[in-house]
Amino acid sequence: MQNVEQIVNGQKLFLKPEYQEVLKNKKEFESNMGSIDPSKVDEIAEWTKSWDYREKNFSREAITVNPAKACQPLGAVMASLGFENTMPYVHGSHGCVAYFRSYFTRHFKEPTPCVSDSMSESAAVFGGLANMKDGLRNCNAMYKPDMIAVSTTCMAEVIGDDLNAFVQGAIEEAEGELDNVAITHAHTPSFVGSHITGYDNMIKSILEQLNPDVSQRVVDEERINIIPGFEPYLGSLAEVKEIAAMFSDKIVMIGDHEAQWNTGAGEYQLYSGGTTLADAKTAINAKATISLQKYSTVQTAKTIKNIWKQEYVTANPIGLGGTDAFVMKLSELTGKPVPEELKKLRAQLVDAMQDSYPYMHGKKFAIYGDPDFLLGLVSFIVEMGGIPTHILCHNAPRKGWEDDMKKILSKSLWKDECNIWANKDLWHLRSLLFTEPVDFLIGNVYGKELYRDTGIPLIRIGFPIFDRHHLHRYSISGYKGALNLLTWITNAVLDQLDEETKNIAQTDYFFDCVR
Repeated sequence: MQNVEQIVNGQKLFLKPEYQEVLKNKKEFESNMGSIDPSKVDEIAEWTKSWDYREKNFSREAITVNPAKACQPLGAVMASLGFENTMPYVHGSHGCVAYFRSYFTRHFKEPTPCVSDSMSESAAVFGGLANMKDGLRNCNAMYKPDMIAVSTTCMAEVIGDDLNAFVQGAIEEAEGELDNVAITHAHTPSFVGSHITGYDNMIKSILEQLNPDVSQRVVDEERINIIPGFEPYLGSLAEVKEIAAMFSDKIVMIGDHEAQWNTGAGEYQLYSGGTTLADAKTAINAKATISLQKYSTVQTAKTIKNIWKQEYVTANPIGLGGTDAFVMKLSELTGKPVPEELKKLRAQLVDAMQDSYPYMHGKKFAIYGDPDFLLGLVSFIVEMGGIPTHILCHNAPRKGWEDDMKKILSKSLWKDECNIWANKDLWHLRSLLFTEPVDFLIGNVYGKELYRDTGIPLIRIGFPIFDRHHLHRYSISGYKGALNLLTWITNAVLDQLDEETKNIAQTDYFFDCVR
C-alpha cells in the first residue's frame, strides 16, 4: 500500500500484488455473474473495426461517445478571465464549476479562479434568486473584483432563471455593497452549442453591457480591436500582440487571458493581466475589430457590425497564408507598410517549410478540433503537401464552416481524398481510422485512446492537453507559431520513421546518422 516515505504513482501502484489481487477478484466476480465472456468481447471488439459496424455507428442519433467538445460555461469562464480583476461567477451547481476549474488547471498547469452560487435541489425547484443574492455579495466581499461575469449551467437554464432580473434584484438588495463592481451576465446553457458558443455569448454580453449606446460613439480612427477567440495557446496571444504592436500602439486585444494562466513562481495573484475595463468600455469607439476566430464570435460580430456599425473583419493567423492575410489586414487598417522584421520572419518560415516539405508531402492526416482551429491547421497541412484525409469537427456550425473548409481543400492535389465530418464525435473517428486509415492523427488528449486502439501516432495539438506539459506556452499563430507547428508535425513524422527503421540489418535503411 501507499506510505508517506514513498509515494507511488497510479501507473506503478496498481501493479502491486495487493491491487492485482483485487482486480483479479473483480473480474472473477463479474464473469461469474455472466457479464463477461472473453471470447465474445474479442469478437465484438474486432467487429467494431469493420465497415459493417461503421455504417451502424454513423447511423446513431441519440447518443454521443467520446465528445470532441466541451460545454458553454467553460468558454464563458475563459472569456471572463480575459478582463482585468474579473471573477467568473457561474450560476448553477458547484460540481460544474469544479469541472471547469479542473479542466483549465490541468491544461494550463495554473490555478483557475472561478466561483459558484452552488444551487442545490431546493434551488432547482424554487429558482436560484436567493443563491444569486447571497453569492454576488459574498464574491464581492471575499475576492474584491472590479467585475463579476455571470454565466449559467444547465440547472439554471432548465428552470428558466432570468439573469438580468436576478442580477438587478441582487444589486437592489445589497445595500450599496455591489454599487462599485460591474456585473455582466450571459446565458450559457450547456445543452446547446459548445465551449466556443459560451465564449461568444460572454464576450458579446460583456461588450454590450459595458459600452454606451451607439448614439454616444466617438470614433477613434487609430484604434483597432482584436478578439482572439477561444485560444488555448498562450504563446499565440503573445505573438499576435507582438505582431500588432509592430503596426500600432493603439491596437487593443479584447479578452486577453494570456497572463492569467502564465503567472510566475512566488506569491499567488488571484487576478493577473487582462484587458483593462477602461479599454473594454470604449471598445465601441474603435475604427475596426478583427476577430481571429470567425466561428467563436458569431453573435459578437452581430453586435459590432449591426448595432455599433463598426468595421468587422476576420483573419485566422495560423499557417503561412493565414498569417499573411492577418498581416496584410493590419497593414491596410493602419495604413502602414509591413515591417522588415515581419518580412524576415516570413522568409525564415518559408525556408523551414522548404526543408521539411519532403517529409510531410503525401502523408495522410486525421484532424479533429474546434472549427477555427481546423480551418487554420488544415490550411497549413495543405500548404505542406499533406493530405487531410479526415477532418472531424464535433461542434461544427450549421452555416458557413463546411463551405470555408471546402475552399481550403480545393487547393490540395488530393482534394477528392479529403473528407469533412461535421458534428461527429471521436467514436465516429475510430470507425474512420479502422476502415480508412491514415498515417497520423492530430488533436487533443482524447485521441490517446484512439492511438492505443489503432496504433496511429497522435500529434498533440489542440485543447485540452492534459498528458504533456507546457505546449500551451507555445504559439501556433503567426510566422513563429507556424514554425512551431512545422517542427512538431515534421518531428513526429521523423519519430515514426525511426520506429519503422530500428531493426538492425532488417529495416534500418534510413541513413540520417551517417557521419
